[in-house]
Amino acid sequence: MNTRGESGSTRVTITEDGPILIEGPVEVVLSDGRIVQSDRFVVAVCACRRSRNFPWCDTSHRRRTRHSPASKDRSSADSC
Repeated sequence: MNTRGESGSTRVTITEDGPILIEGPVEVVLSDGRIVQSDRFVVAVCACRRSRNFPWCDTSHRRRTRHSPASKDRSSADSC
């Protein structure tokens, strides 16, 4: 199974409002030095840090609420 892009590199896809998709298998080095692995064909890495299964995405980003531009006038306690 070839999980490389046309150039032979690992393909990484940045999504607008979701995870970073990486063609696997992958090893991810966490900020504390731990290494976690996934053998999946495509791995979804959390970009919002809301995942309970960090660094893997668990779709927690979908629960994020969006505020209209008018809501920026509210106190910072109301915003995400």
